[in-house]
Order: sequence, then C-alpha cells, then structure tokens
Amino acid sequence: MGRDYQRMVSDAVRITELLCRQPSVSAEQRALDETADLVEELLAGVGFETQQLRAEASAPAVYGERRGRSDFTLLLYNHYDVQPADPLDLWESEPFEPTVRDGKLFARGTSDNKAELAVRLAVLRALLDEEGELPVHVKWIVEGEEEIGSANFDAIVRENAALLRADGALWEGGAARLPDGRPDVALGFKGMLNVRLDVTALATDAHSSLEAIAPSAPWRLVQALASIRDRDGTVRVSGFYDAVVPPTDAERAALAAASDSDEDQLRETLGIDRFDDGLTGAALWERASFRPTSNLAGFHSGYGGPGIKTVLPAAASAWLDFRLVPDQEADAIFELIRAHLEREGFSDVEATKLGAATPAKTPLDDPFVRRVIDVAEAVCGEPASVTPLAAATLPIVASFRDHLGVPGLSAPDNPFYAGSNAHAPNEHIRLEDVEPALRFTYELLRALGSA
Repeated sequence: MGRDYQRMVSDAVRITELLCRQPSVSAEQRALDETADLVEELLAGVGFETQQLRAEASAPAVYGERRGRSDFTLLLYNHYDVQPADPLDLWESEPFEPTVRDGKLFARGTSDNKAELAVRLAVLRALLDEEGELPVHVKWIVEGEEEIGSANFDAIVRENAALLRADGALWEGGAARLPDGRPDVALGFKGMLNVRLDVTALATDAHSSLEAIAPSAPWRLVQALASIRDRDGTVRVSGFYDAVVPPTDAERAALAAASDSDEDQLRETLGIDRFDDGLTGAALWERASFRPTSNLAGFHSGYGGPGIKTVLPAAASAWLDFRLVPDQEADAIFELIRAHLEREGFSDVEATKLGAATPAKTPLDDPFVRRVIDVAEAVCGEPASVTPLAAATLPIVASFRDHLGVPGLSAPDNPFYAGSNAHAPNEHIRLEDVEPALRFTYELLRALGSA
C-alpha cells in the first residue's frame, strides 16, 4: 500500500475538529480532564500504552508509548490546553465549533496546538496501516497547562525521567512552510517571567475631585511602570542585562540565512507599516530572538464602562511579562525588579511573581538537528530557515534539557502560518498547509527508523 496523503489530510482535519470542540481553557480550568481523556483515547487507538501523569494539583499530562522497528526513541511533545476565547464578539464563528470557510479551519486551538497533534496522529495511523508497525520507538507526552506557563510540567518530567528518556525530541513545531516555501526549524525558546504589580492608595474609591488632596493609585502605578522601561524599549532595571549571552557567530549566520518571507504577513496581521526602528531581515530577527523584553500585558484600575465615571480609584494593578534570553534566570530578575522599585521610591508597589520559565536551546551542531534539517530540506526542496532562539517561550524545553538531556527542536510539522491568529479571535489554520506538515512528519519517522 502506498502513502495516501489526501487520506492523511482528511484524517488530520477530522481529529483537529474533534479536539477543538473541547473548550480546554487552562486559565479557566475548563474541560481539562475531559480533553485529557480524549487524547488518551486517541493515543490508545493507535496502539500506545497510555497513562495520565500528574504533579500535585496539576491538570493531567497524557503519556503514551509504542515500540517500533528501530531502537531509536523519539519523544513527542504537545499540549491540549488553549487560551481563553475572549473577546467573543470579535469571532466570526463560535470559537469551539470548528468552521471551514475560505479554505481555512477556524476554532480556538487549531494552530496552537491541536492541529499539530492531529497531524502526528494521522501520520502514525498511516504508517501502521501501510507497514503494521512504526519505524521508531515513539514516546509521547501531551500536557494541559502550557498556556498558563507549564508550572507543573518540570515536576512531571523530573519525577518520570526514566519513563521519558529518548534519543531525540520534537517540541511544539514550527510552520510546515514559510511563504517562500522553506521549512521552519527552531532550536530554542526565550524564557519568561510573569509579574503583577499592585498599588493600593485609599481605603475606598472616592470622588475624583479629591485627587487634588488625596493620592492616586493609577498614577502612582503608571509612574512606577515608566521607571522600568525607557521609551526605546530598554529596561532600566539595574543588572537586568548582566547575564545576557550574545548570539554566537554561527547563530548570527543562521539568522542571516533565515527566511524573511513572512515579514509582510506579520506586518499585515499586526496592522503596522514598519517594525520598530525600521528593522528588517537579519537585524529584525536577531532583535526578536536575542533581545530581552519588558511587556506591559494588562492594566486595570477604576471605571471602564460606557460614558464617564468621575472616580478616584483606590487601587491599580498591572501585569507584565519579561522574555528572557540565555543566561538570565527568572528568580534573579524578579529580585532585581523588586530592588529597582525600592530604589526608585516605589516601596508601596507590591510585586508578585506569577510564573517563570527558563530560556533553553539545542546547539546548531547537534547531530539530531542535522538529521531533522536534512529531511526537511529533502521534502521541501528548499533550504531550511533555522532560528537558534525563537522569540516566544516554551517552558518545557529547559525541563527536557535539565532532566532528560535529550536534544530537541521545533520541526516543520505544524500547519500554521504568521496570520493564524494564535491567542487571538478567529484563530485558524489554512487547509493547504496540512499536507506539507504530514509529508515532513511521515518522511522524518521513516528516515529516523532507517538510519
């Protein structure tokens, strides 16, 4: 029996729709157990021995294992949780009712990360139909807390290290193809520090006329926030950059050779004419990859309804995330922020650490990296676009490195593109991107099995 990619596409789309009907929003603790049960059922359906792993009060992580023809052991990682669908009024169709229109499949979780899970399942099903066995020994872990920082994943990996050990790992993947047709490969991810700042200035909200004689919590917090970051994006916290390791010459060369074909798509999605400082090409991607950030993610105080309410708010809160690069450590950065607020005269601003992730990457010259890139280039007929350190955060990478010592990467097996609206209303994948993701995954498993 020969490979039937059209059948695989249909299978992958069907599984994606099945998964996306589950409102598995980890931030709201919705449908996590039910979705974990569904994922376990899907893995068991292709012959995996399965179990659910937990750490303390975590959502279940589904583990599956199936032996193959080769002794090579491949560890797959995915997550079944998704971001909240809000704001609902901006969706053109219901977020948890998968809808196809204009050649795209719309639903929360399509591009992040349920379609990739479905692609991998569809390939395994096809290989079993064709050959009766898998080319390699496959281990698979699918967690339910990635979208809230994978706070319990490190403990799960640490406690089950013997179970999870492998020769190579595929993390949550990159785009199956960029606009110029090149496959997308990422070898690492930034870390993360999530912080909440709170100011309480009054015992109760008051009439706004009293702002002349009483302290303003929101203005106080705005001033504290302004002390953290310059207008050009430079973080003013003393010591913030001390541990930063710049990219190597090889990493700069990889970025210079990487694809810039999705710049236009990204600008269009963001609704901007240019990136900051007019950056393009290698300079743009080097900044995105290797510059730490200080992002103001949310601010709440006072009244936000229709019309006006003349109120002096008693309290104000802000949510920040700091994207960290090697070798910045989240705990150390948090202490620097607290010291900065104290030094700048904002001892009344309470800082709370909400979550953290460690930056981590696999070296460019690792043999597993070369094997995956060779397959990607052979399948696509184009040179791979390799990102040594992605601008986003994937907390599990450091856990795999520290507890398993397994080389890994984000391979081009995820059918998403720069305009997929991940984390935003109208999240979707293009159906035309499913087959390239399947082709790569199919050929990679066969190549790893025959090496």
